Amino acid sequence: MLQPDQITFGLTIPIENYDQSAPKMKDQIQMAQLAEELNFHSLWFQDVLLEDPTFEDPATGQIFDSLIYLTYVAAHTQQINLGTAALVMPLRHPLRTAKEVASIERLFPERLMFGISSGDRRKDFEGLNIPIMERSEWFREAFYFFNEAIYNEFPDVRSSFGTMNRSNIVPKPEKRIPTFMTGYCQQTLDWVAEHGDGWMFYPQRPAQQKETISQYREKVKHFHGESAFRPFFMPLPLQLEENPDAPTEKIPAGYKVGRKGLMDLIEQYRSIGVNHLMFGLSKNKRPVKEVVQELGEEVLPPFKIKG
Repeated sequence: MLQPDQITFGLTIPIENYDQSAPKMKDQIQMAQLAEELNFHSLWFQDVLLEDPTFEDPATGQIFDSLIYLTYVAAHTQQINLGTAALVMPLRHPLRTAKEVASIERLFPERLMFGISSGDRRKDFEGLNIPIMERSEWFREAFYFFNEAIYNEFPDVRSSFGTMNRSNIVPKPEKRIPTFMTGYCQQTLDWVAEHGDGWMFYPQRPAQQKETISQYREKVKHFHGESAFRPFFMPLPLQLEENPDAPTEKIPAGYKVGRKGLMDLIEQYRSIGVNHLMFGLSKNKRPVKEVVQELGEEVLPPFKIKG
C-alpha cells in the first residue's frame, strides 16, 4: 500500500452524504465492499467519544466506537486495510488498547493501520476527567506502556497507568503493527520522526505541504538513515463535481473540483511526497456512491502502484 514516490487512496468512514448533520450510518458495509471492489487501499475510522455541538464536527465522526466498528467492517470485507485516524491515546488505557489492537491484528492479519494522536476534543477529556493541558505527557506515557506491553514477553512496566510484573498480554502480534503519528501529538517533529512508522498531517496546499514533508524527511534520515522510508498521509475533504472539467475551488481543508482537476492535484501531491490520500466525501452534493464509483473507475487506475 505504501511505496516511495507513489500514492495510494483511502476513504474516511462514514462513506455517506451528511455534511454537518449526524450521519445515518446506513449501507456502510455495502459502501466498504464497493471501495474494496474498486481497489481503494484503506478505510479510516475516527475516535470520538462525546457529541459536542460547539465543536467544528457536530456529527462526531462515524458515531460508533472506532475499534468496535473497525472490527465489524473488517469481518465483512476481505483485504482492504483498516486504519484509525486517529486513536486518542491519552483517553484509552494503554494496556486495554494493546489487548484490543493485538486481537484485531491476529484476527485480521496485516490489515490494521494504527494511527494515533494526542486528541483535541475538550469535552472528551472533561468526560474522562483527564486534563487536556497535560495530554502531551499522557500521550508519551501511554505510547511507551502500549509498546512495552504489546511487543515484549512479561515486561517489567511501572507507570501511572499501572504496573506489569510477571504478567503478559496475549495474543502477541506476529509482526509490528504499523503505527502512524497524527499531527505532532503534542510532541516535537524529532519525536514524531523517531518513534512513528509514518506521519499523518493536516491538509495544506501543495507548496506548504512540500515544505512540511521536506522537514519530516530530513528528520527521518537523521534517526533512521539515508535509505529509510516513512510514509506521509494526508486527509482531503473532497467535493467531486459531475462535470469532469469543473475548475478547482478551495473549500475548508480541501477542494471542490472536477475529475480532471482532481487528477492534476493528486499528481502535485504525489510529486512532493504524499504517499496516501484519505478522501472525506461527506460534503458532496452528488450521491456518494456515484462519487466513489467515479473515483474508483476513473481516478485511481492511472496512479496504480508500479512494480
